[in-house]
Amino acid sequence: MLKKLVIAVVLMGVMAAGWLGWSYQQVKASLQQPVTHDGEVFVTVSPGTSFRGLLNQLVDKEIVPPSQWTRWIYRIEPELTRIKTGTYQIPGSGTLRDVLALITSGKEHQFAITLVEGGRFTDWLDQLSTAPEIVHQSDGMSEAEIAKAIGADTSKLEGYLLPETYHYTSGTTDLELLKRAYRQMTSLLDDAWETRDKSIPLKTPYEALIMASIIEKETAVDDERTVVSSVFMNRLNKNMRLQTDPTVIYGMGDKYKGNIRKRDLRTPTPYNTYTIFGLPPTPIAMPSKASVLAAVKPEESNYYYFVADGKGGHKFSKTLSEHNRAVRAYLRTLKKK
Repeated sequence: MLKKLVIAVVLMGVMAAGWLGWSYQQVKASLQQPVTHDGEVFVTVSPGTSFRGLLNQLVDKEIVPPSQWTRWIYRIEPELTRIKTGTYQIPGSGTLRDVLALITSGKEHQFAITLVEGGRFTDWLDQLSTAPEIVHQSDGMSEAEIAKAIGADTSKLEGYLLPETYHYTSGTTDLELLKRAYRQMTSLLDDAWETRDKSIPLKTPYEALIMASIIEKETAVDDERTVVSSVFMNRLNKNMRLQTDPTVIYGMGDKYKGNIRKRDLRTPTPYNTYTIFGLPPTPIAMPSKASVLAAVKPEESNYYYFVADGKGGHKFSKTLSEHNRAVRAYLRTLKKK
């Protein structure tokens, strides 16, 4: 009787061991399930999400098929169940193991937004309002309130934010991104001002920022920025009006409909450099690093005028008669087009 009992116990042990071994292999196999989704898929692990809850998300999003074995992963590879909160972009290939390794690594997806040089503050707010996974804290705030919230010692942020591609994780606020842009521009401007050409007719870093914004709106050709800067410096030194169209457009505000008329050039605004001497009161756009550097280190030249050449660049002139010929040439180019 005892012998039979011993044999039965041994057999049960063998069967149990066999079942455990088979189950172990099934759990291991479940980790090798291929990812089944196509396209761009994100998974957000919120605070308090359990491992079982994560598995349900992966099944609901059809990232992996359902399996009765995945819930036992914590038994054989517990490190793959120590998930971290965040938003993750799931790769379009690989296995469940790869997905879990990503989510336990805490390497959240980095979203990106490119805030373009030459844009206005209002343009940037519009762009931020539609950017994915950003928390919009600035809704309903005035420009002065936003400036205070990001630590700026000004009530107007035009020009004070550095155009750049900014990376961020899900849940980042628009104010955090604006604060980064403000700090980067402040740092750039401080460094540029310290190394400026001391002969330029600009008295403060803010004046350099204003000049940089005008340069930015006048040319997108990198090689021209320092030459454009030299034209404006030469005109300031001669007490000539800057006479730059982008400042007129900025001063017109919503009245600008895509075309400047002669009466617009004669209509005084604080920004109309055809009617005022010197610089406008504030920047007119967000200048790039290249334009900031051009503003503080212009090229040496005898140019006082420039006009578009019809080929994407500009023709620079030393005298008004040269400039008038360049204007006529430009108009002929336009007619041919």
